[in-house]
Amino acid sequence: MKDERFCNSNCPFTRAIGTIGNKWKPMIINVMGTRTMRFGQLDAIVPHISRKVLTEQLKELEEDGLLERLAYKELPPRVEYRLSEKGLAFLPILEHIKAWNIKYEVATMPRQSDYKYAEQD
Repeated sequence: MKDERFCNSNCPFTRAIGTIGNKWKPMIINVMGTRTMRFGQLDAIVPHISRKVLTEQLKELEEDGLLERLAYKELPPRVEYRLSEKGLAFLPILEHIKAWNIKYEVATMPRQSDYKYAEQD
C-alpha cells in the first residue's frame, strides 16, 4: 500500500521513495528488465511474494507509470506486463544499487533453494 505522505511531499527524494515504494517494486522491476512477462511468470520468479501482494504491486507500478499492462481481447484473456520508458529508466539505478551492495556486502549469500525459481537474466 502506498504512503501518500511520501508521494505528496515537497521533497523530490521523498516522492521518489514513495513511488519506488517497498522492497517488492524494485524486485519486480529488476526481474522484468526489458522483457514482457505474464503474471504467472512474475509469480514464479519473484521470491517470497504472495499473489495478492504481487497483484497490488503491479497495479501501483502501473498507476505510477513505471509499468504498462497489455490486455489482449482473446479467449481465454491474456495479460502481459512490460516496463514503460519511466520504468526502463530506473534499471540503471538498480544496477548501481546492486554494484554498491556487492562492494559493501558483509552478509553471506542466500542458498539457491531460497528462491521460488532461479532468476534468468
